[in-house]
Amino acid sequence: MTFQWSLTVDCADPAALARFWSLALGYVPKPPPEGFDSWEAWLLRHGVPEAEWDDGAYLCDPEGRLPGISFLKVPEGKSAKNRWHIDIPVGGGRAVPAARRWPRVEAAAERLVAAGAAILSRHDVDGVPDHLVMSDPEGNEFCLV
Repeated sequence: MTFQWSLTVDCADPAALARFWSLALGYVPKPPPEGFDSWEAWLLRHGVPEAEWDDGAYLCDPEGRLPGISFLKVPEGKSAKNRWHIDIPVGGGRAVPAARRWPRVEAAAERLVAAGAAILSRHDVDGVPDHLVMSDPEGNEFCLV
């Protein structure tokens, strides 16, 4: 049996990190639950204090196929290397020849660096560029392949 699952990211600024990952993955803000015109209406209905309204942000795959992502505000910052990370096949994945794939990886990296990411390292296989290890604006690692 499989389960529908989602990813939750602890962070300092949920809205900013959601904007970054929306750009990185092509995700969109999750619409409010059925029966509500806005998230604010949902928050009001459920008695969430206005001071907590910025404590979360939510993204979804616009095609409804892939897992959702929640960003939740926490007081502590990231303190260690990720034990797992996301690989984003912006170049089409390793099945695409490096000569075609690598320019796509570099273009995506440029776009994400402009949005606050950092390139941590480049990895080659047999002298051919393979992937970049990057971090999002709050230091969470991911790879562009």
